[in-house]
Amino acid sequence: MNQFDVIDVQGSRGVVVESHLLAPDRTVVAIPLMTQYPAARLLNPTIPVEGIHYILATRLIAAIPKGLAKRTGENVTECRDDIIRAIDVMISGV
Repeated sequence: MNQFDVIDVQGSRGVVVESHLLAPDRTVVAIPLMTQYPAARLLNPTIPVEGIHYILATRLIAAIPKGLAKRTGENVTECRDDIIRAIDVMISGV
């Protein structure tokens, strides 16, 4: 899985945020994509996937066992700046 790939985890969507340059591991760090989530400006950008506008639930970032993460074939690299900014806001508060 590559950075910004959209994955399916037991029926829920998420976006991989860890770099593909990291050493292989049994988990992948991802942020859930949700249709209903209380969005805060910059922290929770809208991410379009297959015509659906998802909210990036940044504070729910987690390490997901790779066995549960299924590739969808979608990638949201075009949203890279918004995703990185959301992580920065979560960590630094600005």
